[in-house]
Amino acid sequence: MVQDKEKIYLSLAHMSGNEQRYINDAFEKNWIAPLGPNVDGFEKELATSVGVNAAVAVSSGTAAIHLALKLLNVGPGDRVFCSTLTFVASANPILYQGAEPVFIDSEPETWNMSPQALERAMKDAALEGILPKAVIVVHLYGQSAKMDKILYLCNKYNIPVIEDSAESLGSTYKGKASGTMGNFGIYSFNGNKIITTSGGGMLVSNDVDAINKARFLATQAKDPAPYYQHSTVGYNYRMSNVLAGIGRAQLEVLEERVKARREIFNFYYQHLSHLPGITFMKELENTRSNRWLTTLLIEESDAGLSNQSLLEFLSGENIEARHVWKPLHMQPIFKGVSYYSHEENKNVSEEIFNKGICLPSGSGMTEEQQRRVINNVLNVFSLITQIPM
Repeated sequence: MVQDKEKIYLSLAHMSGNEQRYINDAFEKNWIAPLGPNVDGFEKELATSVGVNAAVAVSSGTAAIHLALKLLNVGPGDRVFCSTLTFVASANPILYQGAEPVFIDSEPETWNMSPQALERAMKDAALEGILPKAVIVVHLYGQSAKMDKILYLCNKYNIPVIEDSAESLGSTYKGKASGTMGNFGIYSFNGNKIITTSGGGMLVSNDVDAINKARFLATQAKDPAPYYQHSTVGYNYRMSNVLAGIGRAQLEVLEERVKARREIFNFYYQHLSHLPGITFMKELENTRSNRWLTTLLIEESDAGLSNQSLLEFLSGENIEARHVWKPLHMQPIFKGVSYYSHEENKNVSEEIFNKGICLPSGSGMTEEQQRRVINNVLNVFSLITQIPM
């Protein structure tokens, strides 16, 4: 019976054991409010870790994207180009600002924003006389997008870039940390991310003045007056000092977490890549993916089963695996929004969605748990080969 089997989750939080020291310090000094030494320390330590000039800790990665759009003066009537193969939080802040998203398809090698589709979108926008106010590039499942080509196109048209690195902290592209190549980078510390603060995010940039303005906006935009005075709309977006303490301890073990997730990916690859119809997400040359989640595609005509069939089987064995993100241009909330495919009649993001799955990948997984996932996948394929056609 499934209830007799321990549940294997997709990506559980993995504590280092040092979090309590920072939490206790906050309690002992009564720094419980959403400001304090842990917040300051977390911001400085993360900025140093990824190699940027400044960072501001906020309540979520979504809040960080929203602040980046505010800093770029995105508003009603503006357009923002955004990766389509991503979680809805990448694009919702565009709507917060009353702007219009335009979705850009993936390319096959990285599953991330297609420079080919982006170039067509830019040319059309230039001809129309309405260039985007910003481009949001997502680094999916830890794999960096082709940033050289994307930055070249954006610089050509003088369009600022926001890197949604919610899933890619610890990843690198040609020696540069994910989230540090555009005008702004954002990270998420949600409970399922490679490091967590329970809930939270970070906005980073080499533009110190912009980050200082973001900090002001995130703290209810309180004017520097001897009383509560507000001259502009602000937000309650600051991270608490307690959660920032968790983040500081988590950041200390980031490299260990990346190493563990990469080892999990390699273990899956070693035991499953030979199966018919199975293709794992690649790692682009001169990049390092943090392998936040191990993802693969299932070609039903070769494998003999669909991604949905495998997901249902694993669920029956109390193993949590999931579809990859459903492209945003396919979501009901964005019905009718402009979308640029990778090629005419070739929608890479839709193909990935229709074929892809994410396997359990938490850095705290035991080898026994990994073997249980692997053995169940192998069992499915073994059963299929025994079914007479």
